[in-house]
Amino acid sequence: MASTPVYPVLGLTPEEYQRICDVLEREPSPTELAMFSVEWSEHCGYPRSREFLSTLPRKGKFAPLVGTDAGGIVVDGRIVVFKVESHNHPSQVEPKAGAATGVGGIVRDILSMGARPVALLDSLRFGGARDPMTAHFVRGVVDGIQHYGNCIGVPTVGGEVTFDDAYAGNCLVNVMCVGVLEPGQKVMTSEAPADLSVMFLGSRTGRDGIGGCSVLASREFREEDQKRPTVQIGDPFAGKCLIEATLEAIASGAVIAMKDMGAAGLTCTTSEMAAAGGVGMEIDLDRVPRLEARMEPFELMMSESQERMLAAVVPGREDEVIEIYHRWGLQAQHVGHTLAGNDLVIRDQGRVVAQVPVNALTSPEPIHLPYEAPPPQAAVPVAIDVPGGGWGETLLRMMSSPNVCSRAWIFRQYDHTVQTNTIVPPGRADAAVIRLPRTGDGPVRGLAATMDANPRFCALDPYEGARQAVAEAARNLVCVGAEPAGVTDCLNFGNPEKPDRFWQFVRGVAGIGDACTELGLPVVSGNVSFFNESPRGAVLPTPTIGMVGVVEDVNRVLTMAFPGEGWDIVLLGDARGELGGSEYLAEMHGTWRGPLATLDLAREKTLQGTVLEAHGSGILGSAHDLSEGGLMVAVAESCLAGGVGARLDLTGLDTSDSEGLARVYFGEAPSRIVVTVQRDGRDALAAIAERHGLPFRVLGTTAGRHLVVRGPGTEEWAAALAGLRRHHGMLPDILGL
Repeated sequence: MASTPVYPVLGLTPEEYQRICDVLEREPSPTELAMFSVEWSEHCGYPRSREFLSTLPRKGKFAPLVGTDAGGIVVDGRIVVFKVESHNHPSQVEPKAGAATGVGGIVRDILSMGARPVALLDSLRFGGARDPMTAHFVRGVVDGIQHYGNCIGVPTVGGEVTFDDAYAGNCLVNVMCVGVLEPGQKVMTSEAPADLSVMFLGSRTGRDGIGGCSVLASREFREEDQKRPTVQIGDPFAGKCLIEATLEAIASGAVIAMKDMGAAGLTCTTSEMAAAGGVGMEIDLDRVPRLEARMEPFELMMSESQERMLAAVVPGREDEVIEIYHRWGLQAQHVGHTLAGNDLVIRDQGRVVAQVPVNALTSPEPIHLPYEAPPPQAAVPVAIDVPGGGWGETLLRMMSSPNVCSRAWIFRQYDHTVQTNTIVPPGRADAAVIRLPRTGDGPVRGLAATMDANPRFCALDPYEGARQAVAEAARNLVCVGAEPAGVTDCLNFGNPEKPDRFWQFVRGVAGIGDACTELGLPVVSGNVSFFNESPRGAVLPTPTIGMVGVVEDVNRVLTMAFPGEGWDIVLLGDARGELGGSEYLAEMHGTWRGPLATLDLAREKTLQGTVLEAHGSGILGSAHDLSEGGLMVAVAESCLAGGVGARLDLTGLDTSDSEGLARVYFGEAPSRIVVTVQRDGRDALAAIAERHGLPFRVLGTTAGRHLVVRGPGTEEWAAALAGLRRHHGMLPDILGL
């Protein structure tokens, strides 16, 4: 063995270096060592998480498609492809470039399946909103998303943003993309049989992004680290051309298999494509288009330069593919071929610089890590009294909380109208909805999509928090009238080599699996992001759920907006929530640790079935899930969205003490939705709820320009819509933007 191996620089442990030597029965070359370092990283090979991910359900009502780069479901002969990916560490190092390439990477994952990308969503986590550095990251990340997404012509239609001190040293940027293949279009795979030409497609290869997945994404941040060279630099205009050229090349029939050249670059695409096809592959690096005249073989194999794909092409049709890509101003070059056997052979300047068994490269030995629950943290006792300014002032403060107030400053920078299929603009509904092309004479169907996570709930109980994230995502889809159909997940956790962090991951995956199984939802794709911590500590455990649903008629989509005056406001579900993990406790008392409401999946299914049945009967005017801020925030948001006030009568509730009132007004719990119904439809809704065994309570009516509440005690309080709107729009002021 070499006396001073370079494995620490590549993110390899001494044990992993020894295993490489054992696999090869010799010392690895520098190029081989680099290739193993990226393919055996958690980002590519999932050695620490693979056994747990295999427990997630893969079947549901809609036929699932589980691919290599993405997965999907089949809807009326169409294939809807979707996936979420993280770009956390690059965004912490270079916010704009990191977020932009996160968008580009997930779009190429969808494109590699042969699908046209039709929608983007993003889930963002930043440090405390009043931390002076947070504005820097918000500006950069939002700028990166709008710059790349707007230029490539894919609408950014939804997402979420959360602020918490736990993310100050390690922001999270999770991006989801949805794509569609129309009936008859070819679904691409990465399975390449022998005797095909291998072609490099897209932009040239540079030195940006080297070590991105093996070093940047596989270690904790340390203050002394210099990591800017590991952040990729994207070109959205090349990305747009790559979409069109790739779809045209696939339609020609010349392309047999395709893979995105993202994390681990050429190493990932060559090895995984060969492994999927059960073949070997030979590549000549002299043919790889590059930005610099001379690059070392290991640089070419590790580079994560953007806007690049690898394709297996029918021999003799290479010129046809080259013509298509050149016409779009992109590179296209025959660089090798697939062959019988199991070796990946890399040549540079006529000599073999790497020859490794494909299966050994793509199937790292599982790493079994210990895990154990951390010692329980006692909740800080909080005395909850009627606030000095009354509950109306409390509601105003809640509406201006960084985790509740309007995200309009952010989403107004995103183009959600491109492709002209967005049905509801951001900020109007609990989920995004896009139109599908009409088939036949029936209603125009659509897709609904959402992203949800409950980090505070997961910090209190990772199993319960993950279950509730799945349930909340499904409720958000149901609130627009969509039937939940499939899941993609992005599992953001701290250092898995610390037993308490890995325990959070294990319990979070179990929670996702159990909830998806009970709700009949397949998990078709996903991503694991470990080592999300810095000298400040670990991020909150954040398993993000991306979910897609099917809308039967896009002309009947529900929004959260109260539809006008004179509608009954009805709460479906329990009136009281819990304060543990709530935004109320965090905003008003500076802590969020306390008893966490538990999810009853049978009740959850009952609620969703009730809303979908009521929506199908045409009696609902709006629907809005109760989440951050509880009942009062949900009603206020619906008032603002519809431009109409409400009068609520809660005197029937047996609650008069301050804590009980806080639980009614601002407590949080799953399985609750506020809907509106006309007076003549109230009995029909009550009958549906009764048949499902679901609590049903008429809260009041829509009216006026104030939210007026007659509480369970004797008090009556009110908040003007103008004041609510002013406080709800304070995010730019809070961040100093």
